[in-house]
Amino acid sequence: MAKEQLATQQAPGTSSPKPKMHVPAEQVAYAKMINYGQWIGVGILVVTFFIYMSGIMPGLVAPEQVAQTWNLSATEFLEVNQLPHGWAWLGMLGYGNFLSLLGIAWLAVLTIVAYLAFLVPAYMKQKDIPFLTIVIVEVLVLTLAASGILGSGGH
Repeated sequence: MAKEQLATQQAPGTSSPKPKMHVPAEQVAYAKMINYGQWIGVGILVVTFFIYMSGIMPGLVAPEQVAQTWNLSATEFLEVNQLPHGWAWLGMLGYGNFLSLLGIAWLAVLTIVAYLAFLVPAYMKQKDIPFLTIVIVEVLVLTLAASGILGSGGH
């Protein structure tokens, strides 16, 4: 059985904590990674936004031009600004506006990484086939959706 962490809540007016619930250790580790990972993602977004807006690394589309086309759909925005779609942005990381996508990509992949790092190994060790199956299927679905193979993601 997995080690469990006891989550506690301080009861008002008392000095001793009141047990609230048991949380499996792998779920606590997963939650911590998501918590720290999302702050890393926000940091990446802030830094890359500053790089783009300051002109340190100019974009293919000037910030003023972006504001003029915000009302367009994603497809129209890409067409009007003559920008690539799909995974082509990876080849455009030399431009400030594409560099900003690194933070978004990090946030998007974070769940998959955390599942593979913490939940899959824990459920395999516990031989918890139902939860292991759910996690593996979710990783496959998220990866397939992001790949663009189905024509619905990866843009």
